[in-house]
Amino acid sequence: MDPREFPTKGNLMLAKNSLALAHQGYDLMDKKRNILLKELMELIDEAKNIQEEIDITFTRAYTCLQRANIEQGISKVQELAFTVPIEESIRIQARSIMGTEIPHIKYDDKQNDLTYAFGTTKESIDIAREAFRAVKNLTIKLAEVENAAYRLAANIKKTQKRANALKNITIPMYSNLVYTINNALEEKEREEFTRLKVIKKMQGK
Repeated sequence: MDPREFPTKGNLMLAKNSLALAHQGYDLMDKKRNILLKELMELIDEAKNIQEEIDITFTRAYTCLQRANIEQGISKVQELAFTVPIEESIRIQARSIMGTEIPHIKYDDKQNDLTYAFGTTKESIDIAREAFRAVKNLTIKLAEVENAAYRLAANIKKTQKRANALKNITIPMYSNLVYTINNALEEKEREEFTRLKVIKKMQGK
């Protein structure tokens, strides 16, 4: 028999305290889960809006690229494309939502501002460049939002497991322990009361 299950007043107090902590822990897990779910729903809506915007922007960007290819020539457009430097300004920071590390991407939007001379190109190149810049910006934002949503979903799953363990295992276990010890102590008190009555009665005779 576990020493914590011995029917003593000390163990009863410990069991009641553990039960109260388990209830408090469950309430906290439940609140955390609800907050994370709310954040996740907002991120899902945001990701959906960004995805729709990306689809439109991609279509427009490729239309602009086709026009640039026609006006400037595919070989010239490829030559200009090779002059675009590799994006090296992206930095990933983090913020915390209820213990979940959420990525926050920062970058220099002006780093690749201009890679060719105006005098040797047509306006269609400028339009295509700006269209694909918008695609890049939206893609970075979508990556940030989707990664955050994935991390929140993983934490929600973990929080749900902990809440379920408290609700279905820990709380019933301590509730049963409190009930068992309390009944045993009450039975002891009744036995002691009966024994004292018998002794008093015998002394009276």
